[in-house]
Amino acid sequence: MIEFTRRALLAAGAALALAGSTVAATAQDKVALRFSAVFSEQDIRAEMMKKFAEQIGDAFDYQGYYGGTLFKQGTELVALQRGNLEMGNIAPQDISNQIPAWSVLTSAYLFRDANHLRTFFASEPGQEMKQMVEDQLGVKVLGPTYFGARQVGLRVDKKINTPADMAGIKLRMPGGDAWQFLGQALGANPTPMAYAEVYTGLQTGAIDGQDNPLPNVQNMKFYEVMSQIVMTSHLVGYDLLTISLDTWNKLSPEQQEKVQAAADAAIEWSTGEHLKREEELASFFKEQGLEIYTPDLEAFRSNAQKMYLESELAKDWPEGMVDRINAL
Repeated sequence: MIEFTRRALLAAGAALALAGSTVAATAQDKVALRFSAVFSEQDIRAEMMKKFAEQIGDAFDYQGYYGGTLFKQGTELVALQRGNLEMGNIAPQDISNQIPAWSVLTSAYLFRDANHLRTFFASEPGQEMKQMVEDQLGVKVLGPTYFGARQVGLRVDKKINTPADMAGIKLRMPGGDAWQFLGQALGANPTPMAYAEVYTGLQTGAIDGQDNPLPNVQNMKFYEVMSQIVMTSHLVGYDLLTISLDTWNKLSPEQQEKVQAAADAAIEWSTGEHLKREEELASFFKEQGLEIYTPDLEAFRSNAQKMYLESELAKDWPEGMVDRINAL
């Protein structure tokens, strides 16, 4: 009786061990995808990534890290290159730091709107730019994640229709030569100022205006000290959903197809949500008494692109790329 019990216990232990090894093997078979971003878990794009995780299914072990908790802003690209990260939300400016030709994709008035942005990355010239990233950095771009267009907000009542109307306007721009050049390309007198000081700057008249996406205007309550928003849409804001090429190449063709399809669907949902949010905010600002209107965008676009093409910033741009993007 004792021997029978002992054998039963051994058999049960072996079964448990086998089950445990099966579970471990199953867990090991899952493809680990750690994703890092600086946006918060409350951001629309965080919800986008949750939708992505749902669509890729149980064959993947998706782990999302938001708010810069895994890697700090600007370090995600290097982490992907070193094999310390599988997926990341990468700013195009970070790519241009390593591939100067990519700075063309960070210039003002290159993309007209979210749809133009999507069309470009799906086009032949878009594929050429993505291939640069694969060949030179070892990173695959799954798609662009739109998060809003920058608009000019002013405290003065002056009507703005063309860049000439911006003459003498003290427009707060972030510090740095590239941002100051953007202010000049808008026709304004760019003034560097810390983001936290903008509200007071508008209130006291130290600056005449600022440029930010509409959600920022609401979050910082800039609308309380402004009289109008000129919908210049001078910079279409986007980041890039990326995966390390090493991780991508280890996936089967079926897994690659699933990941790309999930990324496409999630990005499309996120873009729609951001556009909806911008429309809601435009209505909200009108209710607050602000005048909101669209100037002569072609005048702004042609002036900005001419200034960029004649500047040192354009010396590394692929020949004819601006024209090819404009033609899309």
